[in-house]
This record gives sequence, structure tokens and C-alpha cells, in this order.
Amino acid sequence: MNDSLKTLLIVAFLLVILWNLGAGLYYMLVDKGQTKRTVNALTRRIALSVALILLVALAIWMGWITPHGVGRSP
Repeated sequence: MNDSLKTLLIVAFLLVILWNLGAGLYYMLVDKGQTKRTVNALTRRIALSVALILLVALAIWMGWITPHGVGRSP
């Protein structure tokens, strides 16, 4: 897989996570607890966050991406 495609996939995940976080805030302010839209948006955000973490862990384990070692001593 191309490096830019990997980066684009991770950035797309992050944007969708932020979108759902914003949607949850919007629904919380507009609905005032009358609907479950806030809960649904925040549940999707948590599910996407867990999926992203698992995807990155799988990619590291499979060797598709490699950590760059920030904070490691030489």
C-alpha cells in the first residue's frame, strides 16, 4: 500500500471522529436531551476511535507501517 494512502486513511478516520464529536455537541445543544442522537453520535465516535487504534496496531504488527521512534535514545 502506498504511504500517502495510509496517511490519507488515518487522517480520514480522524476527520470522521471529529465530525461525530461535533455532531454530538450540536445534538446536545439543540435537542436538550429529548432524543438519542447525542448518544448515537458519541457511540459512533468511540467505535471509530477503537477501530482506528486496532487498525494502527494491526498495521504495525503486520509491518505495513513502522513507528519512527520519537523519544528513543540513540
